[in-house]
Amino acid sequence: PFIRLLTWKPIVFDMYIGTYETMVFDRQKTQPGTLMARIYALSDWLSYKMANVSILDTHHAIAHFGKVIGSDTKKLQRLFLAVDDSAIYPREPDRPHDGFLVHFHGEFSPFHGVRIILQAAKLLEDQNVRFQIIGKGITYEEDMQLGRDLGLKNVTFVDTVSYADLAVYMARADVCLGIFGDNARAQLVMTNKAIEAIGMAKPLITRTNQPIQELFTHRENAFLVEPANPQALANAILELQANPVLRESMAKNAYAAFQANCTIAQLGNSLDRIIRSVLKRPA
Repeated sequence: PFIRLLTWKPIVFDMYIGTYETMVFDRQKTQPGTLMARIYALSDWLSYKMANVSILDTHHAIAHFGKVIGSDTKKLQRLFLAVDDSAIYPREPDRPHDGFLVHFHGEFSPFHGVRIILQAAKLLEDQNVRFQIIGKGITYEEDMQLGRDLGLKNVTFVDTVSYADLAVYMARADVCLGIFGDNARAQLVMTNKAIEAIGMAKPLITRTNQPIQELFTHRENAFLVEPANPQALANAILELQANPVLRESMAKNAYAAFQANCTIAQLGNSLDRIIRSVLKRPA
């Protein structure tokens, strides 16, 4: 918010997900109603008020934030998430693998729901399904302990990797995973990992919510499951394992959606339109 006071220039603010939801409901740094929570909420409100336009990734997020700040949404614009398609693109795997490989990458946090993935892995331990899980985060120790308690033999944990190496890992997978948590933040986001999966032309399994449904349709370009349900995730993996035709059609449709909405070129065109509207310049 202080940029406006320092420069008095037009501001386009990338909100994506509010500080309040992230710090209070996902990272749980404080509780709703506390002084710190009010400071986080005030930061979001001031950023919105000071900006000429604020950007969110879905219409649902726009409607939600409008209610939170008690204001109309005329200064909010939807801009789908995009990924660097010079690094994330369909490719052949660098090596073969045994079994049916399921991939997840991201922060270990409540809204990602790594524990749900681990519980699903336990249900599938005799089904020739293997998991590779990449990342660390605030629930890392807790989730690793769960993995030990479950005695998982079909999960490989990998530390954080470079973006270039991430694409190599994803290329090996038969299916990629999105998010499966059920907290407030998980109800509001689509997440980069979902866009990265379809940018690799991989079948995607993720929880359903209203933001995700703005880009994804169940069994058409993604397999959507109810949140916080390991059995539903396990069933989805088994169905895709048994149905290569469905996997191929989902991947093809997902990549088409990616090319139409989520490339760097699409992001640039949309952002150019938004900036020109702020500056009142013709296209």
